Amino acid sequence: MKKILLVEDQGIVRQGLKMMIEQDQTLKVVAEAENGHDAIKQMERFLVDLIIMDIRMPEMNGLEATRIIKGQWPDVKILILTTFNDDEYALQALKEGANGFLLKTSQAEKLIHSVHSCLNGGMTIQDEVAAKVVPKLLSHQMDRQQIPPLTPRELSITQLVGKGRTNKEIAGELHLSVGTVKNHLTQILQKLELRDRTQLAIYAVKNSIA
Repeated sequence: MKKILLVEDQGIVRQGLKMMIEQDQTLKVVAEAENGHDAIKQMERFLVDLIIMDIRMPEMNGLEATRIIKGQWPDVKILILTTFNDDEYALQALKEGANGFLLKTSQAEKLIHSVHSCLNGGMTIQDEVAAKVVPKLLSHQMDRQQIPPLTPRELSITQLVGKGRTNKEIAGELHLSVGTVKNHLTQILQKLELRDRTQLAIYAVKNSIA
């Protein structure tokens, strides 16, 4: 059973999200919060696997909360769920360490799929948001000569992370064990001085590796 924290300032929306999420018997909402400050307090009380986070909330917004939570609990997954189809919000959320960006107009099936994708190490970005975000990432492309030397295997793994593949999917495509993929990822993150696979995915797109 995967444990989820819902962070949303509108109670009726939280109730609806909880009902949708718990239709999947492998998921359980164990805590709720009305804003970023409350989310941090709940994180201190509950051990959760994933946070579903709104952006615009009173007292502390979802972007600031994502930054603080990822700094203190780097392994927790965060899926941004918002009303606002804004590429700047999406870019900032990903920079702060969010593992996905979804709109509230999405169907329940899409939400459940995105939750599982994030939990499995993948990244979900709403299609219409991705269409605006990816070109912006590419517009900031770095000179390939600035990229620290990666082995061919590390480049292959980085490329697949950039395409949103999970560790299991990467292992299958490259005929490796999941443990070997994890070891390579640790080495890649150290070489590139990155915090997690979300930053690696952004790095891959920025540098035309994906």
